[in-house]
Amino acid sequence: MPNYRMDRTSEDIMRELTAILRTVKDPRVSGGLLTIVRVDVTRDLSYATVYVSSMNGLNAAKEAISGLKSAAGYMRRELGRALQLRHTPELRFQADDSIEYSANIAATIHRIKKRGENE
Repeated sequence: MPNYRMDRTSEDIMRELTAILRTVKDPRVSGGLLTIVRVDVTRDLSYATVYVSSMNGLNAAKEAISGLKSAAGYMRRELGRALQLRHTPELRFQADDSIEYSANIAATIHRIKKRGENE
């Protein structure tokens, strides 16, 4: 399968999972600000690794992962309905700290700019 097809399928899965994430009623998932950072799909479309990040940090993302794992069947069913793939991939969730990391970088840049203005 060409690489552009895999990229397009990954983007489609990410878009649909973002919409499905809003419908999950598990308090571990709906309690924080979760973002799907990226989705990696295997070449045979049997597995999709979903990288999830939280504004509240890596620990909050790890807690949300347990809620997402319990809702994986529901999310996979809804994903299959939305995308109409021949084979809907099994979802694997992975915690990511990229949002927290970028927020720390933005705060550091903001502090440096303030120091420059004060001097």
